[in-house]
Amino acid sequence: KIFVQSQVPEHAELHVLLSMITPLGWLERVPSYKDQQEKLKERDLATYGFLGYPLLQSADILVYKAGLVPVGEDQVAHVELTREVARRFNHLFGREPDFEQRAEQAIKKLGKKNIKLYKSLRVRYQEQGDHEAIEVARALLEGNQNITIGERERLYGYLEGTGRIILPEPDALLTPASKMPGLDGQKMSKSYGNTIGLREDPDSIEKKLRTMPTDPARVRRTDPGDPNKCPVWQLHQIYSDESTCTWVKEGCTTAGIGCLDCKQPIIDAVLTELAPIREQAQVFVEDHDAVRAIIQEGCAAARDVARDTLEEVRQAIGLRF
Repeated sequence: KIFVQSQVPEHAELHVLLSMITPLGWLERVPSYKDQQEKLKERDLATYGFLGYPLLQSADILVYKAGLVPVGEDQVAHVELTREVARRFNHLFGREPDFEQRAEQAIKKLGKKNIKLYKSLRVRYQEQGDHEAIEVARALLEGNQNITIGERERLYGYLEGTGRIILPEPDALLTPASKMPGLDGQKMSKSYGNTIGLREDPDSIEKKLRTMPTDPARVRRTDPGDPNKCPVWQLHQIYSDESTCTWVKEGCTTAGIGCLDCKQPIIDAVLTELAPIREQAQVFVEDHDAVRAIIQEGCAAARDVARDTLEEVRQAIGLRF
């Protein structure tokens, strides 16, 4: 589903609620905070909006109780922040006044054999620190059809000696190439002006790639270079097969090929990749009504999920409105 974030106000509300329990130091230690301050010195970044945007990202994730979050390498720290915030929220608000009583009632639904097993596994984990026991107990709960989702989450917390899991902790999902480099070797970002647009004109793309900086040591065509010092090499690691990478590495280090020779396979690969995207996008460029319908449907679906999460969060905190 595709939706517009501003059309799902639950994102902003959860962000505000999470900001009340998130220590300032957690936000200040996010690596991108200091990195961006260093790289964008000409901008006034002394605002909560800049400091707190990773927490808004956390709300974006937690409002849908996402289990896996596809991110680049530079965003892993943001997912870790999200895990810490979820953990803190669950610790503070996961225990209802009658938590133990409700957990014991849920245990009775497991069945005689499973009741005994669950209790023994809980003792093994809480008294002996047996982590294998907790994995077995989790599998036991996941496979049980007699309890509700809420009861299952409550029993997870009872098992670990914490509380009900209201906001699950997500994990980062990285691809083999976990960072898309920009035209200058930094991460690709509009803030750095080093991007290639998905619908960008092919001539513009080719010009950008042809003028990419390379290893400074290659002043002349006959000077050997080091691929590890060249932004173009990062793109080869994403787009080129093993034989092409070998050709580039050998050609660069021996000055057997020039920088434009090295860039041509990347130009071809990027243009080939983006051609069908540009073609398919054109259909929607010409049909705004279809775009609005898709977004409207996505926003409605997103709000259905987000509302449920916010209702659970409000109840846990004690907000009644």
